[in-house]
Amino acid sequence: MQKPKLQIALDTYDLPAALGPLQKAAAQIDVIEVGTILCLSEGMPAVRAIKSLFPDKVVLADVRIAEAGSIISKMAFDAGADWVSVVSGAAPSSFEVVLAEAQARGGDMQIELSDGWNWEMAQRWADMGVRQVIFKRSRDLEAQGTLTWGEQDFETISRLDAMGFNVTVTGGVKIKDIPLFAGVPVYIFIAGRAIRAAADPLAAATEFQTVIAETWV
Repeated sequence: MQKPKLQIALDTYDLPAALGPLQKAAAQIDVIEVGTILCLSEGMPAVRAIKSLFPDKVVLADVRIAEAGSIISKMAFDAGADWVSVVSGAAPSSFEVVLAEAQARGGDMQIELSDGWNWEMAQRWADMGVRQVIFKRSRDLEAQGTLTWGEQDFETISRLDAMGFNVTVTGGVKIKDIPLFAGVPVYIFIAGRAIRAAADPLAAATEFQTVIAETWV
Protein backbone atom coordinates (compact mmCIF):
# COMPACT_ATOMS: atom_id res chain seq x y z
CA MET A 1 0.00 0.00 0.00
CA GLN A 2 1.36 3.39 -1.04
CA LYS A 3 2.58 5.72 1.72
CA PRO A 4 0.28 8.76 2.01
CA LYS A 5 1.47 12.21 1.05
CA LEU A 6 1.37 15.20 3.42
CA GLN A 7 -0.51 18.36 2.45
CA ILE A 8 -0.35 21.68 4.28
CA ALA A 9 -3.54 23.76 4.29
CA LEU A 10 -2.80 27.49 4.11
CA ASP A 11 -6.07 29.02 5.29
CA THR A 12 -4.81 32.46 6.23
CA TYR A 13 -6.17 35.92 5.48
CA ASP A 14 -3.02 37.15 3.75
CA LEU A 15 -0.08 35.78 1.84
CA PRO A 16 2.69 36.73 4.31
CA ALA A 17 0.95 34.79 7.08
CA ALA A 18 0.92 31.76 4.80
CA LEU A 19 4.47 32.06 3.53
CA GLY A 20 6.06 32.24 6.97
CA PRO A 21 5.22 28.70 8.10
CA LEU A 22 5.30 27.33 4.56
CA GLN A 23 8.88 28.37 3.95
CA LYS A 24 9.91 26.69 7.20
CA ALA A 25 8.02 23.44 6.61
CA ALA A 26 8.28 23.11 2.82
CA ALA A 27 11.05 20.51 2.80
CA GLN A 28 8.66 18.03 4.46
CA ILE A 29 5.53 18.96 2.48
CA ASP A 30 4.30 17.10 -0.60
CA VAL A 31 1.25 19.17 -1.54
CA ILE A 32 0.68 22.87 -0.85
CA GLU A 33 -2.95 23.91 -0.50
CA VAL A 34 -3.72 27.54 -1.16
CA GLY A 35 -6.76 27.50 1.11
CA THR A 36 -10.19 28.82 0.30
CA ILE A 37 -9.83 31.76 2.66
CA LEU A 38 -6.49 32.74 1.13
CA CYS A 39 -7.87 32.38 -2.41
CA LEU A 40 -10.77 34.66 -1.50
CA SER A 41 -8.71 37.27 0.30
CA GLU A 42 -5.69 37.44 -2.01
CA GLY A 43 -7.04 35.98 -5.25
CA MET A 44 -5.09 34.01 -7.84
CA PRO A 45 -1.91 36.08 -7.28
CA ALA A 46 -1.49 34.01 -4.10
CA VAL A 47 -1.52 30.82 -6.17
CA ARG A 48 0.91 32.35 -8.65
CA ALA A 49 3.29 33.49 -5.91
CA ILE A 50 3.34 30.15 -4.12
CA LYS A 51 3.86 28.15 -7.32
CA SER A 52 6.69 30.46 -8.38
CA LEU A 53 8.40 29.99 -5.01
CA PHE A 54 7.85 26.22 -4.95
CA PRO A 55 7.75 25.11 -8.61
CA ASP A 56 8.55 21.49 -7.77
CA LYS A 57 5.63 21.10 -5.34
CA VAL A 58 2.08 20.15 -6.22
CA VAL A 59 -0.05 23.25 -5.61
CA LEU A 60 -3.78 22.93 -4.99
CA ALA A 61 -6.03 25.94 -5.43
CA ASP A 62 -8.82 25.12 -2.99
CA VAL A 63 -11.39 27.20 -4.83
CA ARG A 64 -14.29 24.81 -4.08
CA ILE A 65 -15.97 25.27 -7.42
CA ALA A 66 -19.78 25.06 -7.38
CA GLU A 67 -20.62 26.84 -10.64
CA ALA A 68 -18.74 28.61 -13.45
CA GLY A 69 -16.35 25.67 -13.42
CA SER A 70 -14.70 26.44 -16.74
CA ILE A 71 -13.90 30.04 -15.84
CA ILE A 72 -12.73 29.43 -12.28
CA SER A 73 -10.61 26.40 -13.13
CA LYS A 74 -8.95 28.26 -16.02
CA MET A 75 -8.11 31.13 -13.66
CA ALA A 76 -6.53 28.72 -11.17
CA PHE A 77 -4.57 26.74 -13.75
CA ASP A 78 -3.42 29.92 -15.46
CA ALA A 79 -2.04 31.02 -12.09
CA GLY A 80 0.01 27.84 -11.83
CA ALA A 81 -2.22 25.51 -9.84
CA ASP A 82 -1.71 21.81 -10.46
CA TRP A 83 -5.01 20.78 -8.89
CA VAL A 84 -8.33 22.49 -8.15
CA SER A 85 -11.19 21.51 -5.85
CA VAL A 86 -14.88 21.11 -6.64
CA VAL A 87 -17.64 20.66 -4.07
CA SER A 88 -19.75 17.51 -4.36
CA GLY A 89 -22.91 19.60 -4.60
CA ALA A 90 -21.69 21.50 -7.67
CA ALA A 91 -23.79 21.88 -10.79
CA PRO A 92 -23.51 18.58 -12.73
CA SER A 93 -21.91 20.28 -15.73
CA SER A 94 -19.14 21.68 -13.52
CA PHE A 95 -17.57 18.29 -12.91
CA GLU A 96 -17.20 17.60 -16.62
CA VAL A 97 -15.83 21.00 -17.62
CA VAL A 98 -13.37 21.19 -14.72
CA LEU A 99 -12.13 17.65 -15.35
CA ALA A 100 -11.67 18.45 -19.04
CA GLU A 101 -9.76 21.63 -18.21
CA ALA A 102 -7.57 19.78 -15.69
CA GLN A 103 -6.75 16.99 -18.12
CA ALA A 104 -5.94 19.47 -20.88
CA ARG A 105 -3.44 21.15 -18.53
CA GLY A 106 -1.90 17.93 -17.22
CA GLY A 107 -3.45 18.70 -13.85
CA ASP A 108 -6.20 17.19 -11.74
CA MET A 109 -9.35 17.97 -9.80
CA GLN A 110 -10.52 16.87 -6.37
CA ILE A 111 -14.15 16.53 -5.32
CA GLU A 112 -14.75 17.57 -1.72
CA LEU A 113 -17.36 15.25 -0.25
CA SER A 114 -19.71 17.67 1.45
CA ASP A 115 -23.02 16.85 3.15
CA GLY A 116 -25.47 15.20 0.76
CA TRP A 117 -23.16 13.14 -1.43
CA ASN A 118 -24.09 9.50 -1.99
CA TRP A 119 -22.70 6.38 -3.62
CA GLU A 120 -24.70 6.85 -6.81
CA MET A 121 -23.06 10.25 -7.27
CA ALA A 122 -19.65 8.74 -6.51
CA GLN A 123 -20.17 6.09 -9.19
CA ARG A 124 -21.03 8.78 -11.75
CA TRP A 125 -17.83 10.63 -10.89
CA ALA A 126 -15.80 7.44 -11.19
CA ASP A 127 -17.39 6.63 -14.55
CA MET A 128 -16.60 10.19 -15.67
CA GLY A 129 -12.92 9.67 -14.92
CA VAL A 130 -12.57 11.59 -11.66
CA ARG A 131 -9.75 10.11 -9.60
CA GLN A 132 -9.51 12.25 -6.46
CA VAL A 133 -11.94 12.87 -3.61
CA ILE A 134 -11.55 14.61 -0.26
CA PHE A 135 -13.12 12.86 2.72
CA LYS A 136 -13.93 14.38 6.12
CA ARG A 137 -14.72 12.46 9.29
CA SER A 138 -18.31 11.34 9.81
CA ARG A 139 -20.51 14.33 10.60
CA ASP A 140 -23.04 12.03 12.23
CA LEU A 141 -20.44 10.86 14.74
CA GLU A 142 -19.23 14.42 15.28
CA ALA A 143 -22.80 15.44 16.07
CA GLN A 144 -22.87 12.70 18.69
CA GLY A 145 -19.72 14.11 20.27
CA THR A 146 -17.34 11.51 18.82
CA LEU A 147 -14.38 13.61 17.73
CA THR A 148 -12.16 10.81 16.55
CA TRP A 149 -11.95 8.59 13.50
CA GLY A 150 -13.87 5.32 13.52
CA GLU A 151 -14.68 2.19 11.54
CA GLN A 152 -17.43 3.98 9.62
CA ASP A 153 -14.83 6.43 8.28
CA PHE A 154 -12.33 3.70 7.42
CA GLU A 155 -14.97 1.62 5.63
CA THR A 156 -16.02 4.63 3.55
CA ILE A 157 -12.42 5.42 2.59
CA SER A 158 -11.79 1.78 1.62
CA ARG A 159 -14.97 1.64 -0.48
CA LEU A 160 -14.02 4.85 -2.29
CA ASP A 161 -10.56 3.42 -2.95
CA ALA A 162 -12.11 0.24 -4.35
CA MET A 163 -14.09 2.41 -6.79
CA GLY A 164 -10.81 3.79 -8.13
CA PHE A 165 -10.51 7.02 -6.16
CA ASN A 166 -7.41 8.39 -4.47
CA VAL A 167 -8.76 9.56 -1.11
CA THR A 168 -7.49 12.62 0.70
CA VAL A 169 -8.35 12.79 4.41
CA THR A 170 -9.01 16.08 6.21
CA GLY A 171 -10.79 17.42 9.27
CA GLY A 172 -8.51 18.38 12.12
CA VAL A 173 -6.02 15.56 11.49
CA LYS A 174 -3.48 15.34 14.31
CA ILE A 175 -0.28 13.34 14.54
CA LYS A 176 -1.86 10.99 17.09
CA ASP A 177 -4.62 10.18 14.56
CA ILE A 178 -2.30 8.83 11.88
CA PRO A 179 -1.74 5.31 13.35
CA LEU A 180 -5.52 4.82 13.47
CA PHE A 181 -5.43 4.62 9.67
CA ALA A 182 -3.01 1.67 9.49
CA GLY A 183 -4.13 -0.55 6.63
CA VAL A 184 -6.51 2.10 5.25
CA PRO A 185 -5.79 3.29 1.67
CA VAL A 186 -5.20 7.01 2.25
CA TYR A 187 -3.65 9.02 -0.58
CA ILE A 188 -3.05 12.30 1.26
CA PHE A 189 -3.39 13.59 4.81
CA ILE A 190 -4.13 17.30 5.15
CA ALA A 191 -2.78 19.19 8.15
CA GLY A 192 -3.60 22.83 8.70
CA ARG A 193 -3.10 24.45 12.08
CA ALA A 194 -1.18 21.41 13.32
CA ILE A 195 1.70 22.57 11.10
CA ARG A 196 0.88 26.18 10.25
CA ALA A 197 0.38 27.27 13.87
CA ALA A 198 3.11 25.08 15.37
CA ALA A 199 5.97 26.77 17.20
CA ASP A 200 8.29 24.93 14.79
CA PRO A 201 6.44 24.16 11.53
CA LEU A 202 9.34 22.14 10.14
CA ALA A 203 9.52 19.94 13.23
CA ALA A 204 5.75 19.42 13.13
CA ALA A 205 5.78 18.46 9.45
CA THR A 206 8.77 16.18 10.01
CA GLU A 207 6.94 14.40 12.84
CA PHE A 208 3.91 13.90 10.59
CA GLN A 209 6.10 12.38 7.89
CA THR A 210 7.88 10.15 10.42
CA VAL A 211 4.64 8.79 11.86
CA ILE A 212 3.17 8.29 8.37
CA ALA A 213 6.27 6.33 7.32
CA GLU A 214 6.17 4.23 10.48
CA THR A 215 2.47 3.46 9.99
CA TRP A 216 2.90 2.48 6.33
CA VAL A 217 6.01 0.34 6.68
